[in-house]
Amino acid sequence: MDSIDDKTKSEDLEEGDIEENPLDPEVLDLNDELGNEDPEDTGEKPDDGASGRNLPIPRPSGSLARLDPLAAYLNEIRSYKDLTEEEEHELAVKFKETGDVKAAYRLATHNLTLVVKIAMTYRREWENMMDLIQEGNVGLMKAVQHFDPFRGVRLPAYASWWIKAYILKFILDNWRLVKVGTTNTRRKLLYNLKKEKARLEEMGIDPTSKNLAEHFGVDEKEIIDVEASIGAADVAMDTPTHPDSALTPAQTISDGKTGHADEVVEENFFHVLREKIEGFMENLKPVERDLIATRILSENPRSLKEIGEDYGVTREAVRQSEQRLLKKMKLYLAEHLPEAEDYFNNS
Repeated sequence: MDSIDDKTKSEDLEEGDIEENPLDPEVLDLNDELGNEDPEDTGEKPDDGASGRNLPIPRPSGSLARLDPLAAYLNEIRSYKDLTEEEEHELAVKFKETGDVKAAYRLATHNLTLVVKIAMTYRREWENMMDLIQEGNVGLMKAVQHFDPFRGVRLPAYASWWIKAYILKFILDNWRLVKVGTTNTRRKLLYNLKKEKARLEEMGIDPTSKNLAEHFGVDEKEIIDVEASIGAADVAMDTPTHPDSALTPAQTISDGKTGHADEVVEENFFHVLREKIEGFMENLKPVERDLIATRILSENPRSLKEIGEDYGVTREAVRQSEQRLLKKMKLYLAEHLPEAEDYFNNS
């Protein structure tokens, strides 16, 4: 099995891609183009809310919307059925090679229900579903722009990462008055603080701010500030986070050690990590991409023997290739995502 090319490139979702105002010029330009084009005649009749042009967004209109905006929006997008793999590939290739906005429109609108499904998983973190859906739609539009149909990955799987990233960024930025993770040092603390506390406790050491500061090589005040910003939600502490739940924010973060904020940050980190790994895989040979996808990243990894039989090599050859790939991937991530180095070293 050949070794991988030392020169790799990162693409797609960079940390700076999710801006304070996620409606960046690139996305707005695409939306403007969509607004000046009628969707391709496919026998589908977009609802009036989409005007047959713009990507449907959660925007109240009509009596139903005033009573239940979410129900009105779901009714608006229900006509957009899932694309077949062949339809999706044809549209994605057309958009990638020609920039055809009609193709982009169809790719986006036929995945609007995916945004709703993902947004629903965060309904306990943010009560207004319309906000989350709108942010998720921005992520979907970005995913359509960056999607590569030749990678062998379906658009819904790829777009899920972008959708989650925009929704999580929105929750993080709006859930607390004091934004955390604004510097490299703070991001490192956020990603590793909980893990280091657990490690010290297992060793019988009290995870005080002083002990944590010594481990991370930072001032004790930095630890205190980060812990405070993790636990300080700017919502009413005695108000349930969701109408169907009796759980209040005070009950979830009252001990100052755990809470939704650090969990959301950690999930956001793994999203960015996955995108960086996809960038690393860009210049790999097919057999190497398969090894990463089916062994290193898979929740149910295939055996070394199975992979070896597929490619006509020994189990030991596959093991050695896997080790080489892991080493090079760690070096790549250390350069493009420094926080990942701490994660691998501490895991």
